[in-house]
Amino acid sequence: MQLSRRQKIALASTAVLIALPVTAAVVLLNMDWNRAKPWLNARASDALGRPFAIEGDLALTWQQPTTAGQKTWRDYLPWPHLQAKDVRLGNPNAMADTGEQAQLASVSQLAFSLNPLALLDKKIIIPQLRFDTPQVRLLRSKDGKNNWTFDKQDQPSPWQLELQSVVFSKGTVTLDDGVSKTAMRADVDTIADDARYGIAWTLSGTYRGETVKGGGKAGGVLSLQRQGTPFPIQADMRASGSSVAIEGTLTRPTDLAALDVRLKLSGPSMARLYPLTGVLLPETPHFSTEGHLTGTLAPRGGEWVYDQFSGKVGSSDIQGKLAFSASTPRKRLTGEVHSRLLQFSDLGPLVGADSSASKKERGVPSTQPAGRVLPVETFKTERWTSLDADVRYTADKITRDAELPISKLDTHVVLTDGVLSLAPLNFNVAGGTLTSQIKLDGSGKVIANGIAAELKASARHLHIQQLFPRLPALQASVGEINGDASLSATGNSVATLLGSSNGEVRALINRGSISKLLLEEMGLNIGSVVLAKLSGDKQVRLNCMAADFAVTKGLMRTRQFIVDTDDAILNIDGTVNLADERLDLTLRPDSKGLRIFSLRSPLYVHGTFSKPDVSVDKGVLALRAGGALALAVVAPVAALLPLVNTGPVEDSECAALLAQARVKPVAPKPGKPVRKAR
Repeated sequence: MQLSRRQKIALASTAVLIALPVTAAVVLLNMDWNRAKPWLNARASDALGRPFAIEGDLALTWQQPTTAGQKTWRDYLPWPHLQAKDVRLGNPNAMADTGEQAQLASVSQLAFSLNPLALLDKKIIIPQLRFDTPQVRLLRSKDGKNNWTFDKQDQPSPWQLELQSVVFSKGTVTLDDGVSKTAMRADVDTIADDARYGIAWTLSGTYRGETVKGGGKAGGVLSLQRQGTPFPIQADMRASGSSVAIEGTLTRPTDLAALDVRLKLSGPSMARLYPLTGVLLPETPHFSTEGHLTGTLAPRGGEWVYDQFSGKVGSSDIQGKLAFSASTPRKRLTGEVHSRLLQFSDLGPLVGADSSASKKERGVPSTQPAGRVLPVETFKTERWTSLDADVRYTADKITRDAELPISKLDTHVVLTDGVLSLAPLNFNVAGGTLTSQIKLDGSGKVIANGIAAELKASARHLHIQQLFPRLPALQASVGEINGDASLSATGNSVATLLGSSNGEVRALINRGSISKLLLEEMGLNIGSVVLAKLSGDKQVRLNCMAADFAVTKGLMRTRQFIVDTDDAILNIDGTVNLADERLDLTLRPDSKGLRIFSLRSPLYVHGTFSKPDVSVDKGVLALRAGGALALAVVAPVAALLPLVNTGPVEDSECAALLAQARVKPVAPKPGKPVRKAR
């Protein structure tokens, strides 16, 4: 049968259409793709802005994709599968160097499949990218230049890349960062026969100048799809005696979407976590906590929430919720923390007032000089401007080694641009209240490398019987303590702040008892020595004690200091030097009868806070019974009256004493009896 011309043309066209893809398939299957490497290397180098080279064998095969469920005709279309050996990616020209440092990454073998139909829509869809023995070296110089940032194209590419998963095998990642003084190495290897984890890694090096070690596990296939399977991770990091352990999942790492893990923290001090977390936390005793950490990762840090955590800080329990935001211009920490029972000594590290053993445990050298009482450990204000904070802290009960009746603590900690405030810082103490507001400006704007501090505090209705429960109940049943303090100072430690302080301190005790026992419970060994000199440590009824100090550049000078007991009135004047920790006080007793003092001359209190010295002026004759010594009032007592008004109105011993002190003493006329000052 002879074909017509039209039939011949149609048949020839059909043959060509069939022959072209067959020929193309034959060519593609038998083509030596290594001949295309120079062209591919050049195009990739231009696109990446750094040297790219496939130095090993390059091969292309065709494989049918693996699909689940019912198949369509698309699923029978073979996909190209590319394998490239010894692939190398160099550093940008600005960081070009010789040897190994000239490479950002190298892979012994790179393999992936490609969806050919997606190319028609200008989409590059890679279901799985496999790296065998990858070697990655991340570099950043001191001037901030790095080798992991790629230049952005002036015009956005019409092509879209969709990478769905990544498979790792044995490899190494190193980081050399001149900005943060970091030199880290992570070794990755595969795990066999583990249903959850596919790779394990170990980490070692230095981070922010601190030695860091750690390790962990991760899933074998890293899902990068928008609806991808959560990637299991487990890690344990250690630095400066602190440890951070996590176990949970990471979702969609390409979008830095979500981290959901159990987080355990422990260490000698929360401040030692800074090298691991970069979050500023206060000095504390040894601690351990565990809670639920969720985070939305982002290029600049994201949002983190540490919720339902509980643990111990020293001997105190803590629980609560904290949220961290890597916001600008400063990171921000917010939340609420609560303690059912707070050990008073656990607050010592906050101001460097803990023991030498405690300092050693939290990694701080003991700088306290011998013979000094006020803490000299400096505050690390250089970190205060790296974080803003707004945290509320409450405690139901506070204890110390000797029972201290503090039933509640409430404080609001706010740190803004290097200015730390505790407003309020309130305690419920011994049936009364101790309220205060503290402001510490460590921004460096007021004083370089130091703090400008302000303190306002008030004590109201502190019951002596509850404050010192060891005292006989009947002799201290109605005594109350009231007081006020207002100070401002500059310095970089508790010692330097008090040593430069200016302001005033006032206190009033209405009724009670005084003995060596009371003074020892208050920790006032100076008073114990004085009392032993005066009365041999017998229990003495205290009607009133009124003290008013003016503070100038760390020097406390008495404006009014009167102690009224059943046996005598003591007038005290002199100075307390907070800068030198030295005492210069004179106590003048005014006898109320023959039975009281075996020593009736003035007492002089000198020496230091740690070693006070009490001496007697033997040149002063003892006053006879019935004699009177006028009170040496060096300033008006009106400033103490508000403290009287806060106490009991009825039968106030202090009100009567201060009213008398405001009346100028009159010298007795010859031949007439002398009226007592009280």
